[in-house]
Amino acid sequence: MRKQETTQTENSKKEALQDIVDTSEHIVFLGGAGVSTESGIPDFRGKDGLYRKRDRKYAKYKPEYLLSIGCLEKKPELFFAYFRENLDARNVQPNAAHLALAKMEQAGRLDGVITQNIDGLHQKAGSKKVQEIHGSAMRSYCVSCKAKYDANFIFDSKDEVPRCPVCGAMVRPDVTLYGEFLPSVPYDNSIRLIANADCLIIGGTSLEVGSAAGLAQMFLNHKHGGRIVIINRDKTKMDGKADLVLHDSIGTILGQLV
Repeated sequence: MRKQETTQTENSKKEALQDIVDTSEHIVFLGGAGVSTESGIPDFRGKDGLYRKRDRKYAKYKPEYLLSIGCLEKKPELFFAYFRENLDARNVQPNAAHLALAKMEQAGRLDGVITQNIDGLHQKAGSKKVQEIHGSAMRSYCVSCKAKYDANFIFDSKDEVPRCPVCGAMVRPDVTLYGEFLPSVPYDNSIRLIANADCLIIGGTSLEVGSAAGLAQMFLNHKHGGRIVIINRDKTKMDGKADLVLHDSIGTILGQLV
């Protein structure tokens, strides 16, 4: 009997999500690493995450340092070796969650996606209204002349530290590293999306990272009747404040929306 009751509860939650989506006019999606794990990209802090990976080459350094502005500036060879080995998502494909969100946008049911991910999978799935608040590994630029390059420039470079063919300065990934401020344009755009939203769907994030938690709290403080939906395999610190919580595969849940 308990299994049947659980199934009924799960079905009622899915129906509730469909109702929220159908009755909302300005939906915004806020996503984290869990959105891309179903594409095979490990998250950072999970049990199989990047930060738990054991690699003797990098054992003396914390992952936060290896992906910091300090490492890039002081030990660029180390930074680029780690970055190339662990953050190349060029051949990774979008999953059901990315495709469902792109479909929602194309149908006029989603105002935009705010993502902490740097893998470019939302755009690969077809989403156009994407705010990358941690930047993207799919772009790079020269630190001096600001010439722009794609992801291939860094990942395919034979040089330990990639150099700009225009001026000879270092070319770095267009991502927000530890110790750097968030990019102002996508973050300001995200604030505007949040301010105008009547439904915030949070997916694939524990809300432990300040940027995502801050945006979620911003919506909570000013939601004026708007609703919060959380879709995450594990509990988050905001579950008790959400209107609907689903601890399930985000791809499965979003893929079932009609």
